[in-house]
Amino acid sequence: MTRFFLRLRGVLTLRPYTYEDIEADEGAFPQALLVVILSSLATGIAYLPSGEVAIMVMAVVVELIGWLTWSWLTYFIGTRWLAGPDTEADWGQLLRTTGFAAAPGILRVFGLLAEARDPLFLLTSIWMLAGFVLAVRQALDYRKTWRAVAVCLVGGLIYAAFFFIIPMACQLETAF
Repeated sequence: MTRFFLRLRGVLTLRPYTYEDIEADEGAFPQALLVVILSSLATGIAYLPSGEVAIMVMAVVVELIGWLTWSWLTYFIGTRWLAGPDTEADWGQLLRTTGFAAAPGILRVFGLLAEARDPLFLLTSIWMLAGFVLAVRQALDYRKTWRAVAVCLVGGLIYAAFFFIIPMACQLETAF
């Protein structure tokens, strides 16, 4: 359990070697999954005062689907379209590192204070995105951060198109 908390501290402080450790440890997947679940639960808990328990359940489901989808897109784009000279990775490495990148989302539980919710969600979203970029850089063995940013941007745009833009354009309701 100590290693888990050391990893949390490392990803919260955006330390590259922590992501390298997570990438290399094939047994870290349950920990990464736990981080995503805790982050999504914290998001849902922040909305409990609005009286919507269903939001908490939806937050967990949506965040898990989002994590799996964006990680797969990132893996595909990063290893096929924008691979670097040293890129050698599997989807499991991306799942582990990007799962831990969700760690700042655990702080969203403090969004229970309604006046703190919006600034807190903005801060943690930026923090999680920075962690996601670092996770991608380390997992895909990129030499430069710009390549990881490009992979995350392309993957994020494709993800947004499928889950937000296309349903809105077709006037479909989406649970996301």
